[in-house]
Amino acid sequence: MLQTVYRLKNPGQGPRGIVRGQAAIPTPRAHEVLVRIHAVSLNYRDIAIATNAYGVSIKADVIPAGDLAGEVVSAGEAVGDFKKGDRVVSISDQNNIYGNPATVGDSLGWGIDGGLAEYIVLPGLSLLHIPTHLSYEEASCFPTAGVTAWNALYGGLPLIPGQTVLFQGTGGVSIFGLLIAHAAGAKACAFSLDCTIVTSSSDEKLELAKKLGADYIINYKKTPDWDKVARELTNGRGVDHIFDNAGINDIQRSFNAVVRGGTISAIGFLGGKPKEYPDVPLLAIFSGCTLRGINVGSKQLFENLLRFFETKELKPYIDKVFPFDEAVEAFEYLESGQHVGKVVVRITG
Repeated sequence: MLQTVYRLKNPGQGPRGIVRGQAAIPTPRAHEVLVRIHAVSLNYRDIAIATNAYGVSIKADVIPAGDLAGEVVSAGEAVGDFKKGDRVVSISDQNNIYGNPATVGDSLGWGIDGGLAEYIVLPGLSLLHIPTHLSYEEASCFPTAGVTAWNALYGGLPLIPGQTVLFQGTGGVSIFGLLIAHAAGAKACAFSLDCTIVTSSSDEKLELAKKLGADYIINYKKTPDWDKVARELTNGRGVDHIFDNAGINDIQRSFNAVVRGGTISAIGFLGGKPKEYPDVPLLAIFSGCTLRGINVGSKQLFENLLRFFETKELKPYIDKVFPFDEAVEAFEYLESGQHVGKVVVRITG
């Protein structure tokens, strides 16, 4: 039997290099599970892969999108945790069960085929049960953006209630981080040390972030010296955790804003190719902070994240859901940067 799939046929052309076609429905082996995919969520990484900006080796004709949720159709005889009808979500990096993997090449959507298809076969070990309060669309948002945010806040020096967190931008990772930090007690009154700060170039997006729990918002287009404002908002102390999505061209401001001994999580490179080359080692020495590179995270972290969202009855923020027939348009919408939070493609109704 055949299924509908999308493949990245022309890397470097962006979303228009993604072409719809057909492929055989795979058969699971003893340790594998056949999943009927109901939804996938998109990440900036998917755009970077389609535009050849990610800097990694991509599987030829790869099926894009690493974040998927679906329903178990059948399971191999060696799989004991899942049965037909179970609702499941997959980890992004198929090798990262706990700790740090030796390589990152076995990630869905670039090293191996991803979820922009009707069916997929995955190892049972790479799947997790979806909490009952989450829909397929909501569950698909977690594997990359959610786990990355959780890793930034709890994979190293953990977030402590009462601390300050600053998020650059209002994309998937930042909004996930905002939801987590707000629920964990990083919430606020003026000039306290328990606030969440969100920066963006859009006042409209910032107002939405405030509705989602941000205590302070800074438009970095209107206020380029956002690092000074962040220090003022924390009464001169500095920020405990910073989600740095811009990269090297703005990294010095993150060092300026962080508290001594705090954490800067290097998550993205939205600021583009290097225009400046700050002395990062010296900045780290003088600030006494940790600059920590985040590349998603393990299944173990994912389990903790889902438990937190289930206990708190939280849901991710979805900006827009596209039908399967408009998958390319979903990529274009994400690429445009109009979104707040997550963009999802619904595979089945």
